[in-house]
Amino acid sequence: MTNYRRIYTPGATWFFTVNIAKRRNNRLLVENIDVLRTAFYDVKKKHPFRIEAAVIMPDHLHCLWTLPPGDVNYSMRWGQIKGRFSSHIDTGESISKSRKKRRERGLWQRRFWTHLITDQDDFNRHVDYVHWNPVKHGWVCQVADWPHSSFFKFVKMGVYPMTWGHSGEFDFDAGE
Repeated sequence: MTNYRRIYTPGATWFFTVNIAKRRNNRLLVENIDVLRTAFYDVKKKHPFRIEAAVIMPDHLHCLWTLPPGDVNYSMRWGQIKGRFSSHIDTGESISKSRKKRRERGLWQRRFWTHLITDQDDFNRHVDYVHWNPVKHGWVCQVADWPHSSFFKFVKMGVYPMTWGHSGEFDFDAGE
């Protein structure tokens, strides 16, 4: 069995990619966006963290979080977000013996991609990647057309013009 190693740095900022289990032709996350928002809200209330940037795609999501000083437990937070979301969704999916044993529904992939943000340039590139993702996957032609994103918060803060991502290619790969 593979032994996954995670880096845990207290109070750090992290980039995450989290996928649903069956991604093909699946719009589960955007069709249940309010359930997902509530799951995030409930977990943030009990175990605080700051969402720096986020995009919710039909079958996966990307976000950057900053944990409180001294806190390293992003895995617990993801487990709770996934669990709260799953408990409110009825998809009728079949659940393997392995997932039953672990008390998992099977809506989410077990693992998730993490990247420790190392500096401001790294942060900026990952924020750009988050916001460019709907264009990358062909869901929209320009970033401003995707409603499930923190892009508009960044426009309001003056980081991006509303036309950012309107044309051209974005050449950064987040490694996930």
